[in-house]
Amino acid sequence: MQEPVESTPLTEATFLILLSLADEPKHGYAVIKDVEATSGGRVKLGTGTLYGAIKRLLELEWIVRSGESSTGGRERYEYALTPEGRRVVTEEAKRLQRLASAARRRLNPREA
Repeated sequence: MQEPVESTPLTEATFLILLSLADEPKHGYAVIKDVEATSGGRVKLGTGTLYGAIKRLLELEWIVRSGESSTGGRERYEYALTPEGRRVVTEEAKRLQRLASAARRRLNPREA
């Protein structure tokens, strides 16, 4: 397993892709739809962006191909988080939570 020098901060797209795979393996189209739903429609991944990110995440060994199916003569791969990918997305979520807490304390000192 490759050890990333520094795994965070992640780009928003990378974070959302990893988060999309946290509950179950998904194929690319399902990841695109989940990322859009999770971001409230703000992040809309194109297929080129998604598959470029998937290629990089596979190389980092943060995700793996977990299965494939055929639909209308086209192969569809499913992707799943690896334990390292789960660690990375968990650490990023904690980092973002710490930042949000610091912002709340700074913006609302009386409530801290």
